[in-house]
Amino acid sequence: MLSCDICGETVTSEPDMKAHLIVHMENEVICPFCKLSGVSYDEMCFHIETVHFEQNTPERDFEKLNAKQCEDSDSKTTTPQSAMEVNSSVHSACASNFPKNAAQGLGKDGTLKREAFYTENITESKKSLKSRGKQSGLSEVQGSVYETTYSPPECPFCGKIEGCSQDVETHVKTKHASLLETPLADCHQALYDCPMCGLVCTNYHILQEHVELHLEESSFQQGMDRVQCSRDQTLAYQLQQEEDRKRRSEESRQEREEFQKLQRQYGLDNSGGYKQQQLRHMEIEVNRGRMHPSEFHSRKADMLESIAMGIDDGKTKTSGIIEALHRYYQNTATDVRCVWLSTVVDHFHSSFGDKGWGCGYRNFQMLLSSLLKNDVYGDCLKGMSVPCIPKIQSMIEDAWNEGFDPQGASQLNNKLQGTKAWIGACEIYTLLTSLRVKCRIIDFHKSTGPSETHPRLFEWILNYYSSEREGNAKVVCTSKPPVYLQHQGHSRTIVGIEERKNRTLCLLIFDPGCPSREMQKLLRQDIETGSLRQLRKYVGNIKHKQYQIVAVEGVLSPQEKAARKQASQVFTAEKIP
Repeated sequence: MLSCDICGETVTSEPDMKAHLIVHMENEVICPFCKLSGVSYDEMCFHIETVHFEQNTPERDFEKLNAKQCEDSDSKTTTPQSAMEVNSSVHSACASNFPKNAAQGLGKDGTLKREAFYTENITESKKSLKSRGKQSGLSEVQGSVYETTYSPPECPFCGKIEGCSQDVETHVKTKHASLLETPLADCHQALYDCPMCGLVCTNYHILQEHVELHLEESSFQQGMDRVQCSRDQTLAYQLQQEEDRKRRSEESRQEREEFQKLQRQYGLDNSGGYKQQQLRHMEIEVNRGRMHPSEFHSRKADMLESIAMGIDDGKTKTSGIIEALHRYYQNTATDVRCVWLSTVVDHFHSSFGDKGWGCGYRNFQMLLSSLLKNDVYGDCLKGMSVPCIPKIQSMIEDAWNEGFDPQGASQLNNKLQGTKAWIGACEIYTLLTSLRVKCRIIDFHKSTGPSETHPRLFEWILNYYSSEREGNAKVVCTSKPPVYLQHQGHSRTIVGIEERKNRTLCLLIFDPGCPSREMQKLLRQDIETGSLRQLRKYVGNIKHKQYQIVAVEGVLSPQEKAARKQASQVFTAEKIP
């Protein structure tokens, strides 16, 4: 069975098909684009391929031609005018334009090769036109007239005009070969989904360009994000730098304030020393009406004389307390099992001139007052009297100049005179050693009992005084000097220790902060028990974090003094525990 390529009718043999095709050729053929008629089928094909090359597509144009032929063979009513009208609409393709065997027109990639189709049909159209022209008596001139009657062939892709259709074919094959391949069937054309937005594309190259646009947009957005991130980081860095600058400035300000506070507290703020403070307080007393101007001038004169001589004026001294305590423990104090007292000690309290910073100097006066009454120290302290505070400052500076405790000297700027600088256990040790008084520093650097107490300190003081106990005496007046006691912010002097009947211990302490009127209450014949409260300190009363004591043990030889001076280059203290 054979099928007609034009109308699709099937016949049984090849002669029948030829007869069938003659019928088609004898029917009137009309161009579907410009309504040309009166030519044969082959001539019409040639006409469409050359004149209407751009509008003709292998899928749709010849289908329109076939449909038009079928319509015209029935009606035969087409007018010349309507035949010349140009149809600008898109026509469907006729299946007869494709090869009978579809595999013959397919390329390796499954696409129909349009160029093969055009070449075959155009060649056949030319041969048919020539044979039909000879049969119908058409000359070559008539053919040329026919060709010049219509537009010259041009490239359907770039519009280039060629002299003949063969040149157009060659041009298309060489210049637009990649555009000639199309899918086998448009209705089954492959579709490509965009992986980023879901857009459906009919061509892989279009999809590629579309995705590239997505990537460019994403890259641009990422660039903008990086720029914004960089700006945010820069701003955050600037804010952090400003915050750090403010914090450093605030810390520096606080350090300056703390340093100034410490300087004021320890008398290193250049606000004057003992003399200036004494005069200022006396002036205040005069202004408040508590002191007569004549008394002001009298005290001022006495102070200047005392400073010039370097001897304390004795106006803050209270003597005879040790003797009064001996009488009290002998006659009263029934709850005390035994008591040990140091050698005779005078009490010195702070005056207007050293109030708030002079405790260390006053405790040294108490200690020295006891040493001056002890014959053991007569040789090294010969001709001395209890010095005033400015003189004590001068004596410590002299010891520094000898080479004692260079680190301590550096901390106090190598200067004490004219300042309110505090002194502690190290300065007391340095001054006593420079005077050839043998002493030692013991550091109770941490608590040794419950509730932050220091029972080991009490045990040490008991051993210090009880080494000279005589028999079973209740009151033991030893030859031991008092002990200098230092803790944070204050210092006092230990003059004895009680052992009570319940075996508890109690220190007896002179405090330079206690005024003379209170200390003089202890000089009465009938001392009241309440008056001893200012002296007695039980274990529960000694609760500072750290304590240091300076204990005097005798006299140094010149060689021992030199050795201790050398050892004071790196100052160390005995630690308990």
